[in-house]
Amino acid sequence: MKGIWRLIYSFIVFPLLFVFMKTASLFNAKIRRGIRKRKKLFENLIINTTGLDRKKKLIWFHSASLGEFEQAKPIIEKLYKERKVNILVTFFSPSGYENSLNYPYADLISYLPLDTTFNIRRFVLIAKPALVILMRYDIWPNLIWHLSGRKIPCLIVDATMRENSKRRLPVALGFHKAVYKYFTKILTVSHDDLENFKRFDVNEQKLKVVGDTRFDRVYQKSLLAREKKLFSDGFFYGKKVFVFGSSWESDEDVILPASIKMLKYDKDFLIIIAPHEPTVVHIEKIENYFRNYAKTIRFSYLNNYKDERVIIIDSIGVLLTLYYYADAAYVGGSFKQGIHNVLEPAVYGIPVLFGPKIENSREAKFLSNNNGGIIIKNKKSAFRVIRSLFINDNLRKELGKKSKQFVLNNIGATEKIIKEIANYL
Repeated sequence: MKGIWRLIYSFIVFPLLFVFMKTASLFNAKIRRGIRKRKKLFENLIINTTGLDRKKKLIWFHSASLGEFEQAKPIIEKLYKERKVNILVTFFSPSGYENSLNYPYADLISYLPLDTTFNIRRFVLIAKPALVILMRYDIWPNLIWHLSGRKIPCLIVDATMRENSKRRLPVALGFHKAVYKYFTKILTVSHDDLENFKRFDVNEQKLKVVGDTRFDRVYQKSLLAREKKLFSDGFFYGKKVFVFGSSWESDEDVILPASIKMLKYDKDFLIIIAPHEPTVVHIEKIENYFRNYAKTIRFSYLNNYKDERVIIIDSIGVLLTLYYYADAAYVGGSFKQGIHNVLEPAVYGIPVLFGPKIENSREAKFLSNNNGGIIIKNKKSAFRVIRSLFINDNLRKELGKKSKQFVLNNIGATEKIIKEIANYL
């Protein structure tokens, strides 16, 4: 069956995907940039591989984008420090590639070539990987089939498979069976994921539950975050700090009215707002919202701080550290398309609040079901929940303790994955 699916994919499915990408690139600068940057992919790869010590085996990590790469970092960094290997990192999207060019633990960083038989054969011939690790879900069939034919081990790490995955629809199921069976090993996040992969006729010996490296990564970053001094010592003395992270306008419509009430009823309440997209227009809109209720200050102007109770973050890359200063936090995205990372505040042992759209997050569901997090449904519940947390220290600490314990209970996936990798080196 692989031969039939390979023909269908190579001569029908992928050409249609390529036409879609080219068409979409006319309207989307990110897609257009990704296509343009691939034009010298092989030329750059040849140049960059000339400096490698070929006595070392090369391990190739592929991530769709920046989020998946964060999950790969604990594994990469441990391998880099403890074993004599070369590390190749590839991305499908420009966001991952462009934001990781200075990553110090990779010997090579590249775009993944488009998934044609010719491109994959050429890329593998130049890179000469001893092992390929795909992060989470970015699966490219011609790549998998070619690696299998060359007997190059290929693993999926942090693998998930939902019960209602569209990959299990009638036609898609047959196709994915012809892909997953050619992996060397599939390392899943949970037992449920493992059972769901079995439905693709994957040999049970190829499946193993190891956990999720996101817990390891967020724990590592939290330790480093404590050393960063975003605010001077004692800056928040006597204050009750609420961090509103990764906010979208749909979140702000619910949380900002509740925050204004909190500012009115509690003189010690202070809110830090980190917009998901800190554009000038978005920041000005937030400032205007508070204009008649409280003074605001942008993070970049903090040297001029005069006891403003609304701090607006006008930069990126500091959110995880911001949660360190919080007594409670709200994680955005959950009134829109899907919640952002709830582990980032949870690791500091604080209550985590979020909206109702949490289908994309097992972690948010767990926190909600185990009293480490609270779902906010509307403006009234937002004020009621925030108010109760800040007037009841015991309640706040109890919820925070449960959220942190959830993270601590799930760290350790990296060590298990390293042991699996060792079997192929």
